[in-house]
Formats: sequence, C-alpha cells, structure tokens
Amino acid sequence: MDYKKEIERRRTFAIISHPDAGKTTLTEKLLLYGGAIQQAGMVKGKRHMKHAVSDWMEIEKQRGISVTSSVMQFEYNNCCINILDTPGHQDFSEDTYRTLMAADSAVMVIDAGKGVERQTRKLFKVCTLRNIPIFTFINKMDRDARSPYDLTEQIENELGIKTYAVNWPIGSGHDFKGVYDRASKKILTFTAEPTANGAHQVAESASDLSDPNLTALLGEDLLSTLRDDVELLDGAGEEF
Repeated sequence: MDYKKEIERRRTFAIISHPDAGKTTLTEKLLLYGGAIQQAGMVKGKRHMKHAVSDWMEIEKQRGISVTSSVMQFEYNNCCINILDTPGHQDFSEDTYRTLMAADSAVMVIDAGKGVERQTRKLFKVCTLRNIPIFTFINKMDRDARSPYDLTEQIENELGIKTYAVNWPIGSGHDFKGVYDRASKKILTFTAEPTANGAHQVAESASDLSDPNLTALLGEDLLSTLRDDVELLDGAGEEF
C-alpha cells in the first residue's frame, strides 16, 4: 500500500452546530447518499424506528441528542470521506473541541429559522483559532425560515466573515421547491416524502433559467424571484 497516496485521498469533515440544528440528520443523509447505509435513521422517533447510526449510545437514542463524537466513513469519487459527528450541547463541548483537532475542515450547520446561535459562535471561534476551513450549511429550509439574505447578513456580521452562496434556496416552508446550484447552474428540486425516510434523492432539472418549462415546475412567482436573486448574487455578491 502506498501510504502517502492513501493519506492524500482522505477528507475528514467535522459536523458542528448548536443543538437541534440538524447536525446528526445531515450526517445520516451524507452516509445514505455516500452508499454507507441503505436507510437514514431517525434522530427523534418511535421505538420501532431505526435510529441514527452516529447516535449509538442508549441515552442518545432515548433523548435524540449526540453526547459523544462518532466517526463514520465512506468512499466517494475515489476519496475516503471521514465524517465526525460532534455533540452540539455545551455540556459535552469538550469532546467536540478535541474532535476538531482531527478535522481537515468543518461543516457548520445553521437552523434556517433561528440563524446563528450561542453554540454556533463558540464552535466557530474554536475553528478559526485552529485555522480550520468552514463550510456553512443552512438546514430546515422546508420549515418556517428566515430570508436567505437575512441569514447571510447575520453570518457575516456576527461571525465576521464573507459569504458566497454556492446553492440558493427556492422558496421556504411549504413553498420550498429546492435549490439552485450556482456552480453547475442546475436546479435541484425538492419533494417532501414523509414515508420515504430520507431515501428519496433530489432531481436535477433544466440548466437554463430562461427555460419556459421551469414555470410549470416552480410557479411564475418563485421563478421570477429566483431569477432576480441569481442576477443580484452574480452582480453584487462575493466572488468564490
């Protein structure tokens, strides 16, 4: 085995957030789409439901929270991906701080309805002190959510960083239709399927925002708003 090549192809991400922002749920979906598991578990569910892989302790299954860090691994695009699911509650923050020592980068999960919260600020500070690159993931857009402009402005003002929206949401709450990927210029459509338990993958749609078929897919109002948003982001937003 060529150990140098093996080390170079490994990517280690720590998932951090304030409690209940959806950190463990995101971890489950990464494992699902990475092919490591066949069905995403429930963080808070009934006893007969499958529990999250990373919540392996009995107290985690009962309370629906992570109290210790967990490491999950899967192969993706010829890279070995290591996911570190860390506790969000401050009572177990020391475990999170130690885990960050092993991370190449961190994914900071933020609740779209609540924005930046207390533990988010603490964990962000730890990452910056250790020069850990951060990706921000805005979760729960299919629930009551703040404006994406408000969220990005809060992140910039409270955390003192510049933001670049790689994906941009199309609607929110009951009107959430998916996201627009600014890199590929494709729309990823979202359909709520409560019985699928996370097994339903999003679908890619047309790559051209001028495509007339998008009106039937998104509705005239959401499509018009998306076009305006993308034009504003491309013209006045930060460069990546």
